[in-house]
Amino acid sequence: MTLVIAVLIVVAVVAFVAGVRAKDVPAPEPPSPTAHLEEKKTRIYENLRDLQFEFRVGKLSDEDYQRTKLGLQRELAGVLSEIDQILGKQPAPAKPVAPAPNPLVCPHCGAKFDKALKFCGECGKTMAIEADA
Repeated sequence: MTLVIAVLIVVAVVAFVAGVRAKDVPAPEPPSPTAHLEEKKTRIYENLRDLQFEFRVGKLSDEDYQRTKLGLQRELAGVLSEIDQILGKQPAPAKPVAPAPNPLVCPHCGAKFDKALKFCGECGKTMAIEADA
């Protein structure tokens, strides 16, 4: 009896696996066009970290450290610019800076006061404007 149940379970599992259709399987994640550059960027950062450690330990002279660091930084700048070109990124435009709120004027009702207050004496709301997250 146990043998019959085990055989039925095995047959059911095999039938299920064989019955999976290609359209039921999720599509593989497309390869990233910048994956190799991201790996290279990571290696350069690791090399910079190792270089700094070796300099602090005293294995490198200041001249060797500066020369090697400059070379790695140039290589990193090239990799970052390639990534930006591939992704089509443009530098983000500078956001306009909002003028600082006047602590003597309520931002909610416009009431004016002689000294800075935590809460408005007219509407009771806080005088400070919360930053939008």
